Amino acid sequence: MILEVAILNIKVGLSTEFEISFKKAEKIISSMKGYVSHQLKKCVEQDDKYILLVNWETIEDHEIGFRQSEEYLQWKALLHHFYEPFPTVEHYKLVEEL
Repeated sequence: MILEVAILNIKVGLSTEFEISFKKAEKIISSMKGYVSHQLKKCVEQDDKYILLVNWETIEDHEIGFRQSEEYLQWKALLHHFYEPFPTVEHYKLVEEL
């Protein structure tokens, strides 16, 4: 299993709107092949900052299956205009799997 990690810095004052849009967007990602689960967490110390954690069966499920899909275009339209700067996305796996 692969864990996708993205730190999301939202434009100041748009957190509520982002959370509403994310509720729509999470239906998209959760329907994708290889999707396992996700969590969106809001930072306690900094307003307008979140972390998105998504578990995928494989990295290809995220990088190819999701990111090269029609559904990704919907995800992008719902969420990408909230980010400043655009998030860096990293992938992690259990140390035992290395």
